[in-house]
Amino acid sequence: MYRIDKSRLAELFAAISGNQDLFLPLRKADQTNYGLWSEEECFDLDTLKTVKSAKDCFFPQSEVLYRCKNEDGKLSIDPQKLCDRPFVVFGMRACDVKAIEVLDRVFLSDPVDTFYAARREHGTIVSLACHEPEETCFCKNFGIDAAEPGADVETWIIEDGLYWKPLTEKGEALTVSLAGLLENADAASTPDAAEKAEKAVAKEQSSIREIIEKLPLSHLDLSRFKPENTMELFDSPLWEELYKPCLACGTCTFVCPTCQCYDIRDFDGGKNGVQRYRCWDSCMYSDFTMMAHGNLRTSQMQRFRQRFMHKLVYYPANNDGLYSCVGCGRCVSKCPASLNIVKVIKKMGGEA
Repeated sequence: MYRIDKSRLAELFAAISGNQDLFLPLRKADQTNYGLWSEEECFDLDTLKTVKSAKDCFFPQSEVLYRCKNEDGKLSIDPQKLCDRPFVVFGMRACDVKAIEVLDRVFLSDPVDTFYAARREHGTIVSLACHEPEETCFCKNFGIDAAEPGADVETWIIEDGLYWKPLTEKGEALTVSLAGLLENADAASTPDAAEKAEKAVAKEQSSIREIIEKLPLSHLDLSRFKPENTMELFDSPLWEELYKPCLACGTCTFVCPTCQCYDIRDFDGGKNGVQRYRCWDSCMYSDFTMMAHGNLRTSQMQRFRQRFMHKLVYYPANNDGLYSCVGCGRCVSKCPASLNIVKVIKKMGGEA
Protein backbone atom coordinates (compact mmCIF):
# COMPACT_ATOMS: atom_id res chain seq x y z
CA MET A 1 0.00 0.00 0.00
CA TYR A 2 1.19 3.54 -0.79
CA ARG A 3 -0.04 7.03 -0.06
CA ILE A 4 0.27 10.55 -1.43
CA ASP A 5 -1.26 13.82 -0.22
CA LYS A 6 -4.16 15.13 -2.30
CA SER A 7 -2.33 18.44 -2.55
CA ARG A 8 0.35 16.66 -4.59
CA LEU A 9 -1.92 15.03 -7.15
CA ALA A 10 -0.82 17.48 -9.85
CA GLU A 11 2.77 16.38 -9.18
CA LEU A 12 1.69 12.76 -9.47
CA PHE A 13 -0.03 13.38 -12.79
CA ALA A 14 2.98 15.29 -14.10
CA ALA A 15 5.25 12.39 -13.17
CA ILE A 16 2.97 9.84 -14.86
CA SER A 17 2.70 11.90 -18.03
CA GLY A 18 6.45 12.45 -18.21
CA ASN A 19 6.98 9.48 -20.51
CA GLN A 20 3.46 8.38 -21.45
CA ASP A 21 0.01 9.81 -22.08
CA LEU A 22 -2.33 10.27 -19.14
CA PHE A 23 -6.11 10.27 -19.45
CA LEU A 24 -8.29 11.27 -16.51
CA PRO A 25 -11.57 13.08 -15.77
CA LEU A 26 -11.31 16.72 -16.88
CA ARG A 27 -13.79 19.50 -16.20
CA LYS A 28 -14.80 21.48 -19.29
CA ALA A 29 -17.93 23.53 -20.00
CA ASP A 30 -19.54 22.35 -16.76
CA GLN A 31 -19.15 18.70 -17.76
CA THR A 32 -16.65 16.05 -16.71
CA ASN A 33 -15.25 13.63 -19.28
CA TYR A 34 -12.03 11.73 -19.84
CA GLY A 35 -9.38 13.63 -21.73
CA LEU A 36 -5.64 13.93 -22.22
CA TRP A 37 -4.15 15.63 -19.16
CA SER A 38 -1.84 18.62 -19.27
CA GLU A 39 -0.88 21.15 -16.61
CA GLU A 40 -3.37 23.64 -18.06
CA GLU A 41 -6.31 21.25 -17.65
CA CYS A 42 -8.65 21.18 -14.65
CA PHE A 43 -8.93 17.61 -13.39
CA ASP A 44 -12.03 16.50 -11.51
CA LEU A 45 -11.92 13.41 -9.30
CA ASP A 46 -14.93 14.47 -7.22
CA THR A 47 -17.57 13.86 -9.89
CA LEU A 48 -18.69 10.25 -9.46
CA LYS A 49 -19.64 9.60 -13.08
CA THR A 50 -18.14 11.15 -16.16
CA VAL A 51 -20.72 11.79 -18.90
CA LYS A 52 -19.11 9.07 -21.02
CA SER A 53 -16.94 6.32 -19.63
CA ALA A 54 -13.24 5.81 -20.27
CA LYS A 55 -14.23 3.31 -22.99
CA ASP A 56 -13.08 6.02 -25.42
CA CYS A 57 -9.46 5.37 -24.44
CA PHE A 58 -9.60 1.78 -25.72
CA PHE A 59 -12.46 1.93 -28.23
CA PRO A 60 -12.56 5.51 -29.58
CA GLN A 61 -15.81 7.06 -30.74
CA SER A 62 -14.19 7.48 -34.15
CA GLU A 63 -10.92 6.15 -35.57
CA VAL A 64 -9.33 5.87 -39.02
CA LEU A 65 -8.60 2.31 -40.15
CA TYR A 66 -6.69 3.05 -43.35
CA ARG A 67 -6.31 5.58 -46.17
CA CYS A 68 -6.50 4.98 -49.91
CA LYS A 69 -5.12 7.20 -52.62
CA ASN A 70 -5.12 7.02 -56.41
CA GLU A 71 -2.18 8.78 -58.06
CA ASP A 72 -1.76 8.47 -61.83
CA GLY A 73 -3.75 5.29 -61.87
CA LYS A 74 -1.80 3.68 -59.04
CA LEU A 75 -3.74 2.79 -55.93
CA SER A 76 -1.96 2.98 -52.59
CA ILE A 77 -3.32 1.75 -49.26
CA ASP A 78 -1.88 3.14 -46.04
CA PRO A 79 -3.05 1.25 -42.93
CA GLN A 80 -3.41 3.28 -39.75
CA LYS A 81 -0.54 2.67 -37.35
CA LEU A 82 -1.53 0.70 -34.26
CA CYS A 83 -1.11 2.23 -30.80
CA ASP A 84 2.52 1.82 -29.74
CA ARG A 85 2.80 4.44 -26.98
CA PRO A 86 2.09 3.52 -23.35
CA PHE A 87 -0.67 5.40 -21.57
CA VAL A 88 -2.42 5.47 -18.22
CA VAL A 89 -6.16 5.87 -17.59
CA PHE A 90 -6.61 7.27 -14.09
CA GLY A 91 -9.76 7.37 -11.97
CA MET A 92 -11.93 4.66 -13.50
CA ARG A 93 -14.74 3.53 -11.23
CA ALA A 94 -15.42 -0.14 -10.50
CA CYS A 95 -18.33 -0.29 -12.95
CA ASP A 96 -16.23 1.09 -15.79
CA VAL A 97 -13.38 -1.30 -14.96
CA LYS A 98 -15.84 -4.20 -15.20
CA ALA A 99 -17.04 -2.80 -18.52
CA ILE A 100 -13.55 -3.29 -19.94
CA GLU A 101 -13.87 -6.99 -19.16
CA VAL A 102 -17.08 -7.02 -21.22
CA LEU A 103 -15.33 -5.29 -24.12
CA ASP A 104 -12.34 -7.63 -23.84
CA ARG A 105 -14.56 -10.63 -24.47
CA VAL A 106 -15.88 -8.99 -27.64
CA PHE A 107 -12.75 -7.47 -29.16
CA LEU A 108 -10.11 -9.94 -27.96
CA SER A 109 -12.01 -13.05 -29.03
CA ASP A 110 -11.11 -14.63 -32.35
CA PRO A 111 -10.83 -12.79 -34.70
CA VAL A 112 -8.97 -10.32 -32.48
CA ASP A 113 -9.55 -6.61 -33.10
CA THR A 114 -5.94 -5.46 -33.49
CA PHE A 115 -6.72 -1.78 -32.84
CA TYR A 116 -8.37 -2.57 -29.51
CA ALA A 117 -5.75 -5.19 -28.60
CA ALA A 118 -2.90 -2.71 -29.13
CA ARG A 119 -4.52 -0.19 -26.80
CA ARG A 120 -5.18 -2.80 -24.13
CA GLU A 121 -1.55 -3.93 -24.36
CA HIS A 122 -0.19 -0.40 -23.92
CA GLY A 123 -2.79 0.89 -21.45
CA THR A 124 -2.56 0.79 -17.65
CA ILE A 125 -5.74 1.34 -15.64
CA VAL A 126 -5.72 3.07 -12.26
CA SER A 127 -9.14 2.74 -10.65
CA LEU A 128 -10.73 4.93 -7.98
CA ALA A 129 -13.21 3.69 -5.37
CA CYS A 130 -16.58 5.47 -5.19
CA HIS A 131 -16.53 7.57 -2.02
CA GLU A 132 -20.27 8.30 -2.15
CA PRO A 133 -22.25 6.14 -4.59
CA GLU A 134 -25.38 7.82 -5.97
CA GLU A 135 -29.04 6.79 -6.13
CA THR A 136 -28.75 5.93 -9.82
CA CYS A 137 -26.01 3.36 -9.12
CA PHE A 138 -26.92 -0.33 -9.21
CA CYS A 139 -23.57 -2.06 -9.82
CA LYS A 140 -24.01 -4.39 -6.83
CA ASN A 141 -26.61 -6.38 -8.78
CA PHE A 142 -23.88 -7.48 -11.18
CA GLY A 143 -21.37 -8.56 -8.56
CA ILE A 144 -19.33 -5.34 -8.66
CA ASP A 145 -17.78 -3.95 -5.48
CA ALA A 146 -17.44 -0.16 -5.71
CA ALA A 147 -15.23 -0.25 -2.60
CA GLU A 148 -12.68 -2.54 -4.26
CA PRO A 149 -12.57 -1.46 -7.92
CA GLY A 150 -9.65 -3.63 -9.09
CA ALA A 151 -7.73 -2.91 -12.35
CA ASP A 152 -3.92 -2.60 -12.52
CA VAL A 153 -3.87 -0.21 -9.56
CA GLU A 154 -6.76 0.55 -7.24
CA THR A 155 -6.95 3.75 -5.23
CA TRP A 156 -9.05 5.41 -2.56
CA ILE A 157 -9.30 9.11 -1.71
CA ILE A 158 -9.65 9.37 2.07
CA GLU A 159 -9.69 12.79 3.71
CA ASP A 160 -6.47 14.54 2.60
CA GLY A 161 -4.73 11.57 0.98
CA LEU A 162 -4.88 9.15 -1.94
CA TYR A 163 -4.12 5.52 -1.08
CA TRP A 164 -2.56 3.44 -3.84
CA LYS A 165 -2.47 -0.37 -4.20
CA PRO A 166 -0.85 -2.06 -7.25
CA LEU A 167 -2.46 -5.35 -8.31
CA THR A 168 -0.79 -6.42 -11.56
CA GLU A 169 2.60 -6.35 -13.26
CA LYS A 170 1.57 -3.18 -15.09
CA GLY A 171 0.51 -1.67 -11.79
CA GLU A 172 3.77 -2.62 -10.12
CA ALA A 173 5.78 -1.12 -12.99
CA LEU A 174 3.86 2.15 -12.75
CA THR A 175 4.33 2.20 -8.99
CA VAL A 176 8.09 1.71 -9.29
CA SER A 177 8.29 4.61 -11.73
CA LEU A 178 6.62 6.85 -9.10
CA ALA A 179 8.79 5.77 -6.18
CA GLY A 180 9.92 9.32 -5.49
CA LEU A 181 6.34 10.52 -4.92
CA LEU A 182 4.44 7.66 -3.33
CA GLU A 183 4.98 7.08 0.40
CA ASN A 184 5.55 3.38 1.03
CA ALA A 185 3.32 1.94 3.73
CA ASP A 186 4.79 -1.54 3.47
CA ALA A 187 4.58 -3.44 6.75
CA ALA A 188 8.18 -4.65 6.54
CA SER A 189 9.60 -1.14 6.51
CA THR A 190 7.02 1.03 8.28
CA PRO A 191 4.64 -1.15 10.33
CA ASP A 192 2.84 1.79 11.95
CA ALA A 193 2.18 3.48 8.61
CA ALA A 194 1.05 0.19 7.10
CA GLU A 195 -1.42 -0.47 9.88
CA LYS A 196 -2.76 3.08 9.67
CA ALA A 197 -3.20 2.81 5.90
CA GLU A 198 -4.95 -0.56 6.10
CA LYS A 199 -7.34 0.70 8.76
CA ALA A 200 -8.13 3.86 6.79
CA VAL A 201 -8.90 1.89 3.61
CA ALA A 202 -10.92 -0.74 5.50
CA LYS A 203 -13.03 1.98 7.13
CA GLU A 204 -13.59 3.67 3.76
CA GLN A 205 -14.60 0.37 2.16
CA SER A 206 -17.05 -0.35 4.95
CA SER A 207 -18.61 3.10 4.55
CA ILE A 208 -18.98 2.68 0.78
CA ARG A 209 -20.63 -0.73 1.16
CA GLU A 210 -23.05 0.59 3.77
CA ILE A 211 -24.15 3.32 1.36
CA ILE A 212 -24.59 0.84 -1.48
CA GLU A 213 -26.76 -1.45 0.64
CA LYS A 214 -29.16 1.45 1.21
CA LEU A 215 -29.42 2.59 -2.41
CA PRO A 216 -32.88 2.10 -3.97
CA LEU A 217 -31.60 0.11 -6.97
CA SER A 218 -29.10 -2.18 -5.23
CA HIS A 219 -31.41 -5.18 -4.91
CA LEU A 220 -32.97 -5.82 -8.32
CA ASP A 221 -34.29 -9.28 -9.19
CA LEU A 222 -32.35 -10.74 -12.14
CA SER A 223 -33.49 -14.33 -11.59
CA ARG A 224 -35.69 -14.52 -14.70
CA PHE A 225 -32.97 -13.37 -17.07
CA LYS A 226 -31.58 -16.80 -17.86
CA PRO A 227 -30.87 -18.63 -21.13
CA GLU A 228 -33.67 -21.12 -20.49
CA ASN A 229 -36.14 -18.22 -20.41
CA THR A 230 -34.97 -16.66 -23.68
CA MET A 231 -38.04 -17.33 -25.80
CA GLU A 232 -40.45 -16.56 -22.98
CA LEU A 233 -38.79 -13.17 -22.45
CA PHE A 234 -38.48 -12.53 -26.19
CA ASP A 235 -42.20 -13.17 -26.81
CA SER A 236 -43.42 -11.23 -23.78
CA PRO A 237 -46.20 -8.74 -24.59
CA LEU A 238 -44.62 -6.35 -22.09
CA TRP A 239 -42.18 -5.11 -24.74
CA GLU A 240 -45.05 -3.38 -26.54
CA GLU A 241 -45.77 -1.44 -23.37
CA LEU A 242 -42.18 -0.75 -22.36
CA TYR A 243 -40.80 0.63 -25.63
CA LYS A 244 -43.42 3.34 -26.30
CA PRO A 245 -41.68 6.24 -24.48
CA CYS A 246 -38.44 5.49 -26.41
CA LEU A 247 -37.37 8.37 -28.67
CA ALA A 248 -34.72 6.31 -30.52
CA CYS A 249 -32.20 9.07 -29.74
CA GLY A 250 -29.38 6.62 -28.93
CA THR A 251 -28.30 8.52 -25.80
CA CYS A 252 -28.31 5.32 -23.73
CA THR A 253 -25.92 3.59 -26.13
CA PHE A 254 -23.47 6.49 -26.33
CA VAL A 255 -23.10 6.91 -22.57
CA CYS A 256 -23.02 3.16 -21.93
CA PRO A 257 -19.54 1.81 -21.02
CA THR A 258 -20.22 -1.64 -22.52
CA CYS A 259 -21.94 -0.86 -25.84
CA GLN A 260 -19.66 -1.96 -28.65
CA CYS A 261 -21.70 -1.49 -31.85
CA TYR A 262 -19.96 0.42 -34.61
CA ASP A 263 -20.30 1.35 -38.28
CA ILE A 264 -17.58 1.53 -40.95
CA ARG A 265 -17.71 4.43 -43.39
CA ASP A 266 -15.63 6.16 -46.05
CA PHE A 267 -14.74 9.83 -46.23
CA ASP A 268 -13.73 11.20 -49.62
CA GLY A 269 -11.02 13.79 -49.12
CA GLY A 270 -10.67 14.55 -52.83
CA LYS A 271 -7.00 14.87 -53.75
CA ASN A 272 -6.07 13.68 -50.27
CA GLY A 273 -7.67 10.30 -50.95
CA VAL A 274 -10.29 8.31 -49.08
CA GLN A 275 -10.27 7.56 -45.37
CA ARG A 276 -12.02 4.45 -44.15
CA TYR A 277 -12.99 4.89 -40.51
CA ARG A 278 -15.19 3.34 -37.91
CA CYS A 279 -17.44 5.14 -35.47
CA TRP A 280 -19.81 4.19 -32.73
CA ASP A 281 -23.30 3.24 -33.85
CA SER A 282 -26.50 2.53 -31.99
CA CYS A 283 -28.81 -0.48 -32.15
CA MET A 284 -31.63 1.98 -31.42
CA TYR A 285 -31.34 3.62 -34.86
CA SER A 286 -33.61 2.53 -37.70
CA ASP A 287 -30.71 2.16 -40.15
CA PHE A 288 -28.55 0.07 -37.83
CA THR A 289 -27.31 -3.13 -39.59
CA MET A 290 -29.32 -2.20 -42.68
CA MET A 291 -28.38 -4.37 -45.63
CA ALA A 292 -29.26 -4.44 -49.34
CA HIS A 293 -32.51 -6.30 -48.73
CA GLY A 294 -33.57 -4.06 -45.83
CA ASN A 295 -33.42 -4.18 -42.05
CA LEU A 296 -33.72 -7.22 -39.82
CA ARG A 297 -35.52 -5.22 -37.14
CA THR A 298 -38.17 -3.05 -38.75
CA SER A 299 -39.85 -1.52 -35.69
CA GLN A 300 -38.64 0.47 -32.71
CA MET A 301 -40.07 -2.16 -30.40
CA GLN A 302 -37.84 -4.78 -32.00
CA ARG A 303 -34.78 -2.55 -31.68
CA PHE A 304 -35.63 -1.72 -28.08
CA ARG A 305 -36.08 -5.39 -27.25
CA GLN A 306 -32.80 -6.31 -28.93
CA ARG A 307 -30.81 -3.86 -26.80
CA PHE A 308 -32.03 -5.19 -23.47
CA MET A 309 -32.22 -8.85 -24.44
CA HIS A 310 -28.57 -8.62 -25.49
CA LYS A 311 -27.46 -7.06 -22.21
CA LEU A 312 -29.48 -9.30 -19.93
CA VAL A 313 -29.86 -12.60 -21.81
CA TYR A 314 -27.86 -13.06 -25.01
CA TYR A 315 -24.48 -11.78 -23.80
CA PRO A 316 -24.46 -13.64 -20.43
CA ALA A 317 -25.62 -16.82 -22.19
CA ASN A 318 -22.49 -16.72 -24.33
CA ASN A 319 -20.06 -15.35 -21.73
CA ASP A 320 -20.27 -17.54 -18.65
CA GLY A 321 -23.06 -15.53 -17.05
CA LEU A 322 -21.33 -12.16 -17.35
CA TYR A 323 -23.96 -9.48 -17.94
CA SER A 324 -23.39 -6.76 -20.53
CA CYS A 325 -24.60 -4.18 -18.03
CA VAL A 326 -22.46 -2.94 -15.14
CA GLY A 327 -25.03 -0.82 -13.31
CA CYS A 328 -23.23 2.49 -13.77
CA GLY A 329 -26.58 4.31 -13.96
CA ARG A 330 -25.65 6.65 -16.81
CA CYS A 331 -28.68 5.61 -18.85
CA VAL A 332 -30.87 6.11 -15.78
CA SER A 333 -29.79 9.73 -15.42
CA LYS A 334 -29.38 10.63 -19.10
CA CYS A 335 -32.42 9.14 -20.87
CA PRO A 336 -34.69 12.07 -21.88
CA ALA A 337 -37.74 9.82 -21.61
CA SER A 338 -36.77 8.34 -18.22
CA LEU A 339 -36.68 4.92 -19.84
CA ASN A 340 -33.81 2.62 -18.93
CA ILE A 341 -32.66 -0.90 -18.18
CA VAL A 342 -33.82 -0.69 -14.55
CA LYS A 343 -37.43 -0.29 -15.68
CA VAL A 344 -37.02 -3.29 -17.96
CA ILE A 345 -35.55 -5.41 -15.16
CA LYS A 346 -38.33 -4.47 -12.76
CA LYS A 347 -41.11 -5.00 -15.28
CA MET A 348 -39.84 -8.22 -16.85
CA GLY A 349 -38.47 -9.62 -13.62
CA GLY A 350 -41.75 -9.11 -11.83
CA GLU A 351 -43.90 -10.55 -14.61
CA ALA A 352 -44.03 -13.99 -13.01
